[in-house]
Amino acid sequence: MAIRYLKKYAALEGVVAVDDAEALRDWLLRQEVPAVHLGKCEHVHAAVLQVLLALRPRLTAPPADPWLAGALALT
Repeated sequence: MAIRYLKKYAALEGVVAVDDAEALRDWLLRQEVPAVHLGKCEHVHAAVLQVLLALRPRLTAPPADPWLAGALALT
């Protein structure tokens, strides 16, 4: 599984596919303070990126990929 849903954040790891986008969106919307950890994330599908851009959860760890960090306006 590419996303682990923990108590305080969702950890996106490895390659996060389109199938994960809706579940991530639903989980983020249910959280009082939505947060994601992207430290071990290698690639996200465009649909997952759109969820992150639309909901703007707090990032507990930035992605290592410079392109993804730039797309999320972290650089």
